[in-house]
Amino acid sequence: MQDIFSLIDSLRGEINRLRPLDVVSLKQIREYYRIGLTYSSNALEGNSLTETETKIILEDGITVGGKPVKHHLEALGHSDAFDYLYKIIKNRKIKESNLKYLHKLFYFRIDPKWAGKYRKQKAIITGSRYPLPPPEQLPMLMKSLIPRIEQWRKEKHPVEAAALAHRELVFIHPFNDGNGRVARLLMNFILLQEGYNIAIIPPVLRAEYIQSLEKAHENPRDFILFIANSVKETQQDYLRLFS
Repeated sequence: MQDIFSLIDSLRGEINRLRPLDVVSLKQIREYYRIGLTYSSNALEGNSLTETETKIILEDGITVGGKPVKHHLEALGHSDAFDYLYKIIKNRKIKESNLKYLHKLFYFRIDPKWAGKYRKQKAIITGSRYPLPPPEQLPMLMKSLIPRIEQWRKEKHPVEAAALAHRELVFIHPFNDGNGRVARLLMNFILLQEGYNIAIIPPVLRAEYIQSLEKAHENPRDFILFIANSVKETQQDYLRLFS
């Protein structure tokens, strides 16, 4: 595990030597990842939009014929949530209200009644053999998650801390829908705060991603390694853009 963290830190050093970027380049790279993360995170959850279609919706405001309205709304909502990360990135701590607001931004166009609200009914994850917490436990679990994240950030490598935060939010599953996307936004928020690139998980690796997350109920090692490799790949992509 330390080998991949050492490589990530080495790549981070290479990226830092390219900084500071000029205003135009900074805007371009942020837009590149806004579209890339919105496309990939939604696609992992079954959204049918391609990356090009996602770009058209976000940049041109044009709808794509033959695609569900919900898939368009997911693209717009995720983009808004991504932008919100940059507004609060200077805050050194994560608040429970930040997580609720990320979900609200993502979900309010789809179901305003439940946007930013914890679920009130039991839920299951199809294909998982592990039960989800009942709704009455969610407020307590979410409140206790925040200090746990801060403890991980003090004790562990930032990439491991980000992966564990992702894992825990998915396992709590506080919202009716959009839990995976909020978990990936939380993970990337931590990475950005710590000066790392975001981690984009390619939809082609969906099965491996889900399997490693399922195994993380017993041992998080494979999931942490999966996320670390995603960070590394995104870093290498960043360096290719500026080579």
